[in-house]
Amino acid sequence: MCGIAGEISFQGNASTYHVDAMLNNLAPRGPDGWGVAAQGNICFGHQRLKVIDLTSAGAQPMHDAKLGLTIVFNGCIYNYKALRRELEQLGHQFFSTSDTEVILKAYAQWQEQCMNRFNGMFSFAIWHRDSNSTFFARDRLGIKPLYYYHNQQGFWFSSTLPSLLKCAEVPSELSPLGVHQYMSFRAIVGSDTLFSGVKKLLPGHWLRVSAQGEVEQGRYWQLNTVVDDENSRSEQDWQQALKTALFTSTKRRLEADVPVGVLLSGGVDSSLLVGMLSELGVKHLHTFSIGFDNVADEEGNEFKYSDIIASHYDTEHNKIFAQHETLLTHLRPCIEAMSEPMVSHDVIGFYLLSKAVSEHVKVVQSGQGADEVFAGYHWYPPMTDTSNDEAAECYAKSYFSWDEAGLAQVLAPEYCVSNESLKLVQHYFASCSSQLPVDKALHLDTAVMLVDDPVKRVDNMTMAFGLEARVPFLDHELVELAFQMPHQLKLRDGGKYLLKQVAREIIPAAVIDRPKGYFPVPALRQMQGEYLEMAKEAFSQPVARQRKLFNLKYIDAMLAAPEHYTGKFGSKLWQVTLLELWLQQHNIQ
Repeated sequence: MCGIAGEISFQGNASTYHVDAMLNNLAPRGPDGWGVAAQGNICFGHQRLKVIDLTSAGAQPMHDAKLGLTIVFNGCIYNYKALRRELEQLGHQFFSTSDTEVILKAYAQWQEQCMNRFNGMFSFAIWHRDSNSTFFARDRLGIKPLYYYHNQQGFWFSSTLPSLLKCAEVPSELSPLGVHQYMSFRAIVGSDTLFSGVKKLLPGHWLRVSAQGEVEQGRYWQLNTVVDDENSRSEQDWQQALKTALFTSTKRRLEADVPVGVLLSGGVDSSLLVGMLSELGVKHLHTFSIGFDNVADEEGNEFKYSDIIASHYDTEHNKIFAQHETLLTHLRPCIEAMSEPMVSHDVIGFYLLSKAVSEHVKVVQSGQGADEVFAGYHWYPPMTDTSNDEAAECYAKSYFSWDEAGLAQVLAPEYCVSNESLKLVQHYFASCSSQLPVDKALHLDTAVMLVDDPVKRVDNMTMAFGLEARVPFLDHELVELAFQMPHQLKLRDGGKYLLKQVAREIIPAAVIDRPKGYFPVPALRQMQGEYLEMAKEAFSQPVARQRKLFNLKYIDAMLAAPEHYTGKFGSKLWQVTLLELWLQQHNIQ
């Protein structure tokens, strides 16, 4: 896993100036190496984290003179060894043992069809010398990011939004749609970003850019919507199929030339990963948990559950306790590491955990995605009792942080784009061929919401310390299997029923039959004391007053009584404060 950046000039030769600036911002993602290659109107840059092929032969940008191809790549192809053998049989010769070179040869052999053969997480750019065109692709579930901007002068891309903004050509004008999505979804989703004209390459898509500036885009994968609800498989059949797929996915993600650990929250998902890795024969597994200070009656850790798993499997367990002072002093560096503003309270947990984990291993497995894929959230059961006509409104009632009336109060008028977030959900549900509202909601969450919140959160926070995070629950074959399952096998007994049934065969019941938990960070839910002072300081800055993003009279009311502004997903004051802090941290005027 690494950081990539580049420039394609439509007006002459490319310069290393902007690429150097972007790479400097990406340095934490790839602390083991650095490279820039410029030729004609193309300049590629790469920050390397050594995980597979630790030699210089695996360095990037990687060029194959015989094929006339140059690549920069971020991610990991888990089946690269099998693909290499296939490509060798087709006559290709290799100069490295890296998965990067496998992508290069696979593209030469199969062009845009090559992604269908990859099992992994990836975003990459390949320059073709003979056609002077550049090909981009992103993995099926958007685990690896890719941001870009283009105008008549050129095309610029990077692994993160703050890095891309280091290029002076990229505008930083706030998008009303992006702001509306952030306030509603707690994330900016799809191809949109917080800034007008700046885009993300969608998951499961490719992009081709010519030297003249012509941009062509295509889709190579789409999450299936056909549910096998004709009772052709018994519950036991589904359970066995799921168990097999889970072990296959977890084993794939052991592919590395360095040790692999696990982020162990104490929940069923991460505990199941530890159990499966143990059954796969992994010895002396490193596991990591984090906890925080209690606030009032709210407990700040779940060590009692992670301790059960660590003890049961005799892991090399590391417990990190983040005291109040640690949390406070690391909040701004955590915000600096966010590619886009991330309001979830547990983001600071991932940041501090990643900081500690990076001192022990370079690769970890994480349980992200299981709640979306296997229906672990509270907003799914209501979707079983609504009609297709009312499905979007039912989803919004449970999922949105703010309703339109609230947004009209907190946002300045120019950012009150009426019902745009609801319209997105309505359009998605209308175009999704799933028959039932609950299946439409699961599809939306897995294909869209998951990408730009939990998955991005883990990528950004781990990569802030050169740590590669792998997410076995988002293996595309596992996800495709899950979306064939009838929703009843997911929602039963409080959610994730079938996943928990598999877990009962592997891990102690004490971590399965427990209340659902998260990384608890009480201080950010309460917004009192020094955290409230931090919010007041942020909104007292001249830039916050001049920005004209918020209705500052309403913000002042929130600052005066934060306890009155709490929603389903925590403190609303924290949400607006986080956005303002992120903009200030990245010098957005």
